[in-house]
Amino acid sequence: MNVLEVEGLTKIFGDFTAVDHISFTVPEGEIFGFLGPNGAGKSTTIKMLTTILNPTSGEARVCGYDIVRERDEVRRNIGIVFQDPSTDRFLTGRENLRYHAVMYHLSPKEIEERIDEVLDLLELRGREDTPINDCSTGIQRRFEVARGFLTHPRLLFLDEPTIGLDMQARKRLWSYIDKLRKEEITILLTTHYIEEADYLCDRVGIIDHGKIVAIDTPQNLKHVAGSEVVRVEVANGQGTKFADALRAVDWITAIEYDGHEMRLSVVGGERRIPEVLAVASQTGTPITSVELVRPSLEDAFLYYTGKTIREEEGSMQDLMRTRMRKRR
Repeated sequence: MNVLEVEGLTKIFGDFTAVDHISFTVPEGEIFGFLGPNGAGKSTTIKMLTTILNPTSGEARVCGYDIVRERDEVRRNIGIVFQDPSTDRFLTGRENLRYHAVMYHLSPKEIEERIDEVLDLLELRGREDTPINDCSTGIQRRFEVARGFLTHPRLLFLDEPTIGLDMQARKRLWSYIDKLRKEEITILLTTHYIEEADYLCDRVGIIDHGKIVAIDTPQNLKHVAGSEVVRVEVANGQGTKFADALRAVDWITAIEYDGHEMRLSVVGGERRIPEVLAVASQTGTPITSVELVRPSLEDAFLYYTGKTIREEEGSMQDLMRTRMRKRR
């Protein structure tokens, strides 16, 4: 069963198309991720799906409810963690959770049970009575996720959930998000962190300039982007005979050799390294190092868009500066 169905969803601001006729579905229980640079249309998509913005055209159904005509039903079935902090910094963590629960009309018994549940789930015991303002950024973000899950939503939206966190805090939050998978909850997250999408998501949609250019599992996206590569350093430029011998091997699909380093595109990955070394031994080729290089989601993003995420973010910023100058 699909928890989310999107068809031709579009959002235009003046002469700028932020989201451009995107279509996709998210089945129940999946963690689906939008991967793309800042400004690609991720947050605008989230705002439409959570009924904060009306689409210019297209349609979407969340848990079977239309995002325009059945807003209240959509909101009853979702949780959301916004990109920007949205907890009250002067209230404690518990007070923030209780306020959110009251807004959703939970009974007093449900409120206490749910608060206890999320405090345990996100390991926030001992911090619940501390003002949010006195908590670390990582703890604050965990309280935001706890609040989003508090009402047991069928679909939880996480908009750049780890932005602004250091790597250690980011990885810790990943583990908590991954735990939500066991709670039979469907999650849609947006991110511009390659490793975040790779670690958390069952499927990833690469989004660029408001368009979805690819959707698949992280593994399949990486597979399309390129082969696994065995990188071999050859001592003293003695690799010509070695390269000639390797060209006869059927599981090597391409060879690049610059007189020092050899890059072998292979089928079979890690288990091929001993066979490569065996050929080196047979040809008397001295090897100084060998390693397996697997394609990454960064490679997949480059394959589908022609740029890295960092390059795309730079071009997006240039575009926004140009638009601001024109408006002046």
